[in-house]
Formats: sequence, C-alpha cells, structure tokens
Amino acid sequence: MALILTFLGSENTDRTVCAIAFAKRLAADGKRVLLAFQDPGPAPGLLLGQPLTADPSPAGDNLQAVQFQSAVLLERSWDEVKGIEAQYLRTPILKSVYGQELGVLPGMDSALALNALRLYDGSGAYDAIVYDGTGDLTTLRMLGMPEVLDWYVRRFRDVFQQSDLVKTVAPFIQPVAATVLAVDWSGNPWDRPTGEVQSILAQGRAAINDPNRMLALLVTGTSESAIATTRYRWGSAQQVGLSVGGVLLSGDSAAAESAFTPLPVHSLPSLVEPDWQALMAALPDVQSLAQSAPRPVTIDTAAKTVSLFLPSFDKSQIKLIQSGPEVTIEAGDQRRNLLLPPALAGRPVKGAKFQEQHLVLSFG
Repeated sequence: MALILTFLGSENTDRTVCAIAFAKRLAADGKRVLLAFQDPGPAPGLLLGQPLTADPSPAGDNLQAVQFQSAVLLERSWDEVKGIEAQYLRTPILKSVYGQELGVLPGMDSALALNALRLYDGSGAYDAIVYDGTGDLTTLRMLGMPEVLDWYVRRFRDVFQQSDLVKTVAPFIQPVAATVLAVDWSGNPWDRPTGEVQSILAQGRAAINDPNRMLALLVTGTSESAIATTRYRWGSAQQVGLSVGGVLLSGDSAAAESAFTPLPVHSLPSLVEPDWQALMAALPDVQSLAQSAPRPVTIDTAAKTVSLFLPSFDKSQIKLIQSGPEVTIEAGDQRRNLLLPPALAGRPVKGAKFQEQHLVLSFG
C-alpha cells in the first residue's frame, strides 16, 4: 500500500509545482513514486518538462507520471462493469453498449479519479502516490466519497429491508437469482452485493482516515484572500476525515504563521520559476508531518466523548444534528455522519462545547 499525498489551496500553479517537487524528492529518497495530475490541460506537462499520457510513463529515476483523462478512465471502468455483469448474469445486456460511446457527465471526473487512485494504490507498484487534484471542495468531496456512500448503502439498505415491499418480494428473489444469475443468494438476498460494496468503501474510508496512508498539505500565498481560502479548505478537510500535516507558504508572512496554528508552516523559495533542487531541499519530511498531524476525530469510549478538530470555523458555523441513530455535523458546506463505535452508537448527545478549534461531544 502506498502513501497518498495531496494538496489543498487556492493557487493552482503553486500546488502543481509543490506536487512535482515532492514527487522528485520522494523519488530521490528511493521511493517508487507515481505523480498523478487531475488537470487534463497542458500546464502539468509544461511544468514537468515532458508530455503526459493517460498511462504512467517514466519521468526520472523511481518516478512515473500520469495525467488522468476522464474519457479514457470511463472507457476502462465500463469494461470492468461489463466484465462483472458477464460474471453474474447468464444473459448480459450491457455487451452492446461500448465504452467508446460514453460521454463524461458532471461529477464523473471525481469518481473516476478516485477509482484510478484506488487501483494504482492496490497495484503494489508504488511506495508513494503524489496526487495533484483541484485542491478545493471538489477534491475533498471526492476523498469523502467512500464514507458518504458507505452511509447511503448502510442506511438505505436498513430502511429498504424493513419495508413491506421487500418482505413481499423476498421469497421470489432466490429462485429468480438461481435462474437468471449464476450465483446463490439464499438467505438475505441483499447481504452479499451490499456486503461486497461496503467492504470496498470501508477500505477507502480507512485509508483516508489514516495520515500514514493519506495526507494533505496546504499550499498558500501571503495575501489575505489566499490565507482565508486555504484555511477554509483546511477546516473542510476535517469533515471528510482527511488529516492535514502542514502548510507550504510561497513567501514569508507572520499572518500565515498564526492563521494555521498548530500546523507547521514552511516558507518555500520562488514557485514562479522553480529551481527544483532548491525547492526539494526546502521541503519538510512527509513521514514526520504525518505523525504530528492533528487527527480530525478522536474518540474516547471510556469517557464517552468524541472530539472533532474543526479549524477555520467558529461556534456559529457548526450545526449538530441527531435525528436518528447517528450524529451529523454540519460545518461550512460539508456534512459528516459520524461512524461511532458500538459503545457509543445510538446513544444521545448530552453535551457539546467548542473550545480551541475542537467540537467536543459527550454521550449519555
């Protein structure tokens, strides 16, 4: 399994320069590195100094680079879908629809990129994957997709299974499945497919919640708007469980030092015409940043408390909702349904306080 490193911030070119520098630095340290660009345009290739394709290609010793192209990823994913259909159905119906015909719909780019990262991570070919995404809420919602989808599958499966419709049709599912499908779905007919999906989603959620598996760094300039925008994305990252390890600052700014406490702030040489050797030498150690990164959620089952790190938000911007068996936290334009351990699941929240950038919940 690889360490996946990504970047958040308002300056697109600065993020790409930092991604390239980190990829070169990790490769120079002997890591097998994949540098993945979300931007399909010419800028990443120009900065890297070589053309990029939809397949990984050598970009130096221990370093490969790839440029995600959604149309190509969609075509390959469609072939996988048809393969799964052929495995389960005796008479596949999707075989007459070809991946080359499909257009990319809004939102597909993120899902396709996340799946590509999952496959590259699972290949075992890389020690580190440096992902240069959009660096905004689109990237964060992409990384939060496993947790959100897992909640949808879990909640709607429970609701669906308790409905009168399922109780009525369930006795007919097994004979139909035995006739049309090549599988045995005796017992609860929804447990097998949803269980497989939830296993994949749980693996993704666990990776994103582990700073030693996935880590984000903030990239910002010194202007007031750049600092404010980057702070907002820092707080939003906590809502998807993504740990942020530090700040890469283009220039020097006392305001940035205080704005991002307790994160370490590293001033970098010029990112406009990057001197790769000087830039690589100025970069912090990724493993040290991962170990010291504030955790988005800390759970103490003995004390029956949950602490959420929500920097850049104040008390008035945070909303706590408990309308069902789970607790929902709304901050900014993000919602998070807390996946609680069995000892706290279903318990009512009896107290909440906001102090030192943390929302601390107490359960009855």
